[in-house]
Amino acid sequence: MKGFTALISFVCLAGSASARTVFSSLSVNGNWLGQDVAVRVPSANAPVTDINSDNMICNTGFIQPVSTAVASVPAGGQVTAHFHHTSAGYVGPDPSDPLDPTNKGPALAYLAKIPSATQTGVTGLKWFKIWQDGYTVANTQWASDRLYINGGNATFTIPSCIEAGQYLLRVESISLLEATEYPGAQFFLSCGQINVTGGGNASPATVSFPGAYTATDPGIVTNIFNENSYTPPGPAVFTC
Repeated sequence: MKGFTALISFVCLAGSASARTVFSSLSVNGNWLGQDVAVRVPSANAPVTDINSDNMICNTGFIQPVSTAVASVPAGGQVTAHFHHTSAGYVGPDPSDPLDPTNKGPALAYLAKIPSATQTGVTGLKWFKIWQDGYTVANTQWASDRLYINGGNATFTIPSCIEAGQYLLRVESISLLEATEYPGAQFFLSCGQINVTGGGNASPATVSFPGAYTATDPGIVTNIFNENSYTPPGPAVFTC
């Protein structure tokens, strides 16, 4: 029995390490902008695990120099965040690219209006959720499964009614493999730099990072092996 327990622990640890993934490039309306362009790409694929850390905003340890590009996105346009196993993007066949298929968890996207999408300081920003993908009971499929099937591409729409201007686009994939207690969930996130054109004058309700997630949220602490339903953490998705 002791050997069986050790084996299960080893498998979980190995799966957790392989689950690592990085959001490192963007496409706008199907047009890829290039590797590391208009994204603050962390140089390592290690997760953030402390939900009270400022690293929950845009991550840390970015590849230098950080991109100074700002992607132009029309309000109502489609954006694709591209995830891969390492910060280098796709580098060839890899059974854990874009993430290990044994990884399970949701994917989410947020926007925060900002004076300049390339400014260094990001604390105190107000974020609203524009997309989430969680767990589908009917086919027992997670967002991470769909991310794997889609080659690391997470595609969503920029709300048509938000104000024009510069924004940070925060996209994350959350691994729940070890999330039966806190800390356990692993957050893989980066921020894209975009300029929204057109739009309207909507004022979405906002949250802060850190602060949007708590250590007792059922979307943060959960058992993926005994899941009959699942609600991703954070606020509701904003719609126009």
